[in-house]
Amino acid sequence: MTVQHGDGARTSLRTRIVLPMILMAALTLAASGAIVAAIQYREIHSTMDQHLTRTRDELRLLADEGVDPGTGQPFAGPSELLRTYLMRTVVGEAEGEVAFVGGDVKWVASSDVTLRLEGDPQLVDAVRTLALGDEIVIRSLQTDQRDYRVLVAPVVFPTGQGALVHVFDVDLTFQQLRNTMLVYATVAVAMLAVASLIAWPLVGRLLRPIDELRVAADSIDEGDLTTRVPVTGRHELAALSATINRMLDRVQRSVEAQRRLLDDVGHELRTPITVVRGHLELVDVADPDDVVQTRELAIDELDRMGALVGDLLVLAKAGQADFVVPRWSDLAALTDRNFEKARTLGERNWRLEEVADVEAWVDPTRITQAWLQLAANAVKYSETGSVIALGSRLHRGVARLWVRDSGIGIAADQLARVRERFARAPEASTHAQGAGLGLSIVESILAAHHGRLEIESTPGAGSTFTMILPLAPVDDATEETA
Repeated sequence: MTVQHGDGARTSLRTRIVLPMILMAALTLAASGAIVAAIQYREIHSTMDQHLTRTRDELRLLADEGVDPGTGQPFAGPSELLRTYLMRTVVGEAEGEVAFVGGDVKWVASSDVTLRLEGDPQLVDAVRTLALGDEIVIRSLQTDQRDYRVLVAPVVFPTGQGALVHVFDVDLTFQQLRNTMLVYATVAVAMLAVASLIAWPLVGRLLRPIDELRVAADSIDEGDLTTRVPVTGRHELAALSATINRMLDRVQRSVEAQRRLLDDVGHELRTPITVVRGHLELVDVADPDDVVQTRELAIDELDRMGALVGDLLVLAKAGQADFVVPRWSDLAALTDRNFEKARTLGERNWRLEEVADVEAWVDPTRITQAWLQLAANAVKYSETGSVIALGSRLHRGVARLWVRDSGIGIAADQLARVRERFARAPEASTHAQGAGLGLSIVESILAAHHGRLEIESTPGAGSTFTMILPLAPVDDATEETA
């Protein structure tokens, strides 16, 4: 965006800065208020239902005892039971009660209860049928007068039937919440006004040195990220210049990180190329079976290399559903193939320790990518001729696929760091080049399989990287534990 000279241009730019700030603050306040209101609404609604449930239980207890606590005599029928209950209960400001005997209102709440249910004929007609039934009902009812949350609790005696009707006035119950939210809205509007009054002149002051800074920034060569804007004085321009310089520092670090990423991409592509080249160099052209096997392996590696390029570019999208395409795969055959491929990665003492004779629901291409990544890391951080072992086994219902090396190892306080994208242990950084994406790729593949990576390491003695995978398909909502 080009910043033009003149007060009008600065005012327009100030508006475009201040207005989104105020709008964002308004949206945040509105969203916060809506969330709080929704939570409180559910809480109040739940409290009403809990109160109605307690009322039901108290009536049921009194009916089960069957004795009038005041006289000690058994209740002769529903009328005496309901009259006794109404006399013993205390209702809140937004509550009301009546008692039906047969199909008519027999008893009403005391005169100090403000919510008079008998004065709402529509409500009486609506609950009459429920009062004659045999099921306890809690539901919402609406009449021309009010919205109600209603409990109808029938009681049945051999001599007749009655029912307790206990209700909440929904509007009155939520009145306090509405008052609170009105106060919140008033305060929010006032605070937005105060924020606007503060932000407007402040942004104007901050924009004044833009022209001078733009001239200085234009002198920076696009190809030379080491150039910085001169910082003079202690005014706003100096602070903004220092900010621009810090931004250029971040840009420079970002570009250097991208270059390191390109180095890592080159490493990832060299791995399958090395596998194909190694097998082509070792193929016995006079042996048709060896030629066919080598051809299939080469095609497999070339396909994997093509997929690898896309994987590195969309690593951030690894959580998509089609990132892996699992199928039932023979882990024994997969272990053998990966061992043969890994042996071409470097001159090491390669050992196949164990082979799991079981099928697993995995994407063999992705698992191969992860396994060879671990093997390549083992080669990178170990000496020529040292032992690198691969293996697989079934353990407690999960598959464990590992790579064990006798390389430089990882310090205990670095085990969490090496899992982070672009992060590497200090020992690894001095031992070999890389952008620190290898384990991120491995963990993304394992996460897509609902698995995980386990690392055991001793500095100077070597490391064991174990991929733990479920054997059967796992629902997305289920986390595999081992």
